Amino acid sequence: MLRHFLFLLLLVSTHAAEEFPLVPAQECRPRNGLPNFLAKANTAGAQIKIGYLGGSITAQNGWRPKTLAHFQKTWPQAKFSEINAAIGGTGSDLGVFRLKQDVLDHQPDLLFVEFAVNDGGAQPEQIFRCMEGIVRQTWKTLPECDICFVYTLTEALAPAMLEGKFQRSASAMEKIADHYSIPTIHLGMEVAKLAKEGKLVWKAKLPKTDEEKKVLEGKFVFAPDSVHPHVETGHELYLQAIVRALEPIQAASKTPAAHVLGAPFIATNYEQAKLLPITAARLSEGFTLLDSKTDDFGKRWANRMTTLHKGTKPGATITFQFKGTRCSIYDIIGPDGGQVSVTLDDQPVKIVPRFDAYCTYHRLSALMIGTDLKDAVHTVKIEIHPEQPDKAQILAKNGNKIDKPERFDATAFYPGAILLVGDVVR
Repeated sequence: MLRHFLFLLLLVSTHAAEEFPLVPAQECRPRNGLPNFLAKANTAGAQIKIGYLGGSITAQNGWRPKTLAHFQKTWPQAKFSEINAAIGGTGSDLGVFRLKQDVLDHQPDLLFVEFAVNDGGAQPEQIFRCMEGIVRQTWKTLPECDICFVYTLTEALAPAMLEGKFQRSASAMEKIADHYSIPTIHLGMEVAKLAKEGKLVWKAKLPKTDEEKKVLEGKFVFAPDSVHPHVETGHELYLQAIVRALEPIQAASKTPAAHVLGAPFIATNYEQAKLLPITAARLSEGFTLLDSKTDDFGKRWANRMTTLHKGTKPGATITFQFKGTRCSIYDIIGPDGGQVSVTLDDQPVKIVPRFDAYCTYHRLSALMIGTDLKDAVHTVKIEIHPEQPDKAQILAKNGNKIDKPERFDATAFYPGAILLVGDVVR
């Protein structure tokens, strides 16, 4: 599945220039800098919270904790802490919905947004909607919170960078950064430089023995999978990119002031995106609350879902109405996942598996109900399907197998929240 995903990203990158004008590669565009953050960082005794909203590259023990440590060392008079809002395998299309709960409610002083890799296959207009939604929600709630977009890189997304251009996702994000004068840092410029010089190994284990080092001939090993950097190497390059960017960002930072929202870049942005508890819908018998305080499984997801439910009985339903333009269900997929029948208004029923080639473990996901909808009242019905998807066949796409049949033999559905651009109609 990962190989297939990377191949698709490569195709996207190859045809990007034809589809969307790519931005010239530049490590840092400081724009208006980070004046509020820097002023507070230079204040003795200040308590500073750094929000990190992103995917698995941010979730790693890499550039995120490395930058936090660098900030603490650079400004020892202040006290720094992090808001880790990174979720692997997710992009800005989920980030914009969970922003309030996972980041803004904790009141960050600086927000890093990292979605360029996981948005690699997204259309530019969708990226505009989500990234602008993140900006406008943030400044509407916390007008003194500074924002910085950071872009990471994978081998599949590298071709444009090797030609001196940002990948398509980062190029789209630059439009929003320009509109709001938000600084941006591409963490992969040095990575691309080494790759172009033939000095980079995208995918390999870190050499430990002299023989292994000799085989690599002194080349820089980036990642074990060409995506998630080694903490000791790739993530160190990412850190150094931020360290270098601080100088031009400080130079561009003028008088601290609240950020003022003007006209939007795109009228259909997701400023109104919200995350509602699944209990805002009607759950039939057959769904059980996995209490985040008492249920072991529920405790695992307590920081993301406070009303996580589990349903396993075929025929159990979730129904609700909403007025808006986009809707999905924030849920968990895993080995015991089944499939659901989804009905939106009078459209044909869709059978959607809650299981994929990575489902040897449980992880957060989203069940799409509808997007780009007419801004009207819509009716949703989700029903647990009696049949399981062909799990063995699905797992085989990623080279995985069913290890213990009892772990996979179920039709579970784990809804936790409703993700809406709109409002539930009671």
